[in-house]
Amino acid sequence: MAIQSKILDPLCVSCQEFQHPWTNKCVNATAGILLSATPYCLRVYTIVYAFSLLMRHRVPTLEDLKRTIQGIIQSTAFLVTNAYTFILYNCLIRNLLGRYYFGTVAFVPSFLSSLTAILVERPARRPLLTLYVANVATEALWRMAESRNWVHSISHGQTYIFGASISILLYLYRMGTTNDSIFNILRIFVGREEAGPIAKPEPIRDEQPAPSRRRPTVRFSTIADWVNVYSNLIRGKHDSCRHKTSCCSYAVFGGLRPFIGGVGLQVALKLVMNFKTIAQGRMLWKKQIFNQSTLQLGIFMGSFSFLYKSVSCLLRHCFNGDKATFAIPAGLIASFTFKLYPDNTVALYVMWKALQILCGIGQENGIVPHIPNFMLYLYAFFTAVLFHAGIMEAQSLRPNYYKFLQAISGERLNKFNLSAFDVFGLNTQGQTDEMLKSLKILDKTSLPSFSFAS
Repeated sequence: MAIQSKILDPLCVSCQEFQHPWTNKCVNATAGILLSATPYCLRVYTIVYAFSLLMRHRVPTLEDLKRTIQGIIQSTAFLVTNAYTFILYNCLIRNLLGRYYFGTVAFVPSFLSSLTAILVERPARRPLLTLYVANVATEALWRMAESRNWVHSISHGQTYIFGASISILLYLYRMGTTNDSIFNILRIFVGREEAGPIAKPEPIRDEQPAPSRRRPTVRFSTIADWVNVYSNLIRGKHDSCRHKTSCCSYAVFGGLRPFIGGVGLQVALKLVMNFKTIAQGRMLWKKQIFNQSTLQLGIFMGSFSFLYKSVSCLLRHCFNGDKATFAIPAGLIASFTFKLYPDNTVALYVMWKALQILCGIGQENGIVPHIPNFMLYLYAFFTAVLFHAGIMEAQSLRPNYYKFLQAISGERLNKFNLSAFDVFGLNTQGQTDEMLKSLKILDKTSLPSFSFAS
């Protein structure tokens, strides 16, 4: 492609022509984004922290409220810093180099601005933010590679990613050696009974009564062996099963609860998203709520739980014991239900979460080298990818994230003049125009708020 031959070519375009045509002063452009982005960022984090406070299911104390307000202010400062320092570094680099290069249009200034911003945010929130941007940026990188014909998507690819990643997480969950918030989510699907560590079987003593001895391993050499396993699954449970009911009722009722929860969550989300329509009395209940899409999440969650528990119990009966490795085949089989609710965000989140935990285990065991502040650089890299995609290759970015970039830019992103960058062979202006058209963001004429026009 043209980009491969022109990636190092300089481009004599000023930062004013590119990103702040309404003012000839870079400091005014920087201050304008700082002031216009602050209300939006404050509103976003007020909602996030308020929701987090409500999820505690208790009346907040004065100390809780104090920490919440401090968190809102600090997180708002972080996001605003990420926005205005992008313009700051962009103008600074352009003035130092005297021209733009492919990497300095968005990637390099965004890397520096993101690295500056993440230092403002609380350390406890940094891994969560890194995981989020890694999720979105992975999809953007894949689309960029696809547009260059470097890779090709395969059917149900997200299901394979989800299956491999969730099997690793379920294995670690059964090992019980790692603590992470993801395991609280897994507990909803597979229950506390499947949590590790697995207790070692007690040694068999000759003086023990016969009923307390462990059953011999089933070899499935006769029909009677198959009948015996089937009977135990339906009517009873294996000694190594931690659940109190029979394996059959454990699997069935274990799948029923996530199904109801998934349907309830889907209904709640649709009600929230259509709140304005409901208030106006124009809600089409049959079309919006009472349809098949409302059941998809619940069917996936319920089927996943049912299959995972069924296969786990079956393996315990077949091998006359319990092992953490049973989580791998059980997770792989259960993951086929992801086809009922395929979602790239979920698949990539699970993948990155598995990689994060494996990396931590590798560092603890000396397998993976420890790089100081690696999480900070990772956040800066992935955020730089997203800013690059938003400016240079808009069609590679999720529409919702493009809207987010438009908001934190103080409604300025759609006013950037990108036609000069078409020389890099990406049809930058054309991609941006298509994205703006699809999102119905078409106002390019009026000045943005706090423009400090000169």
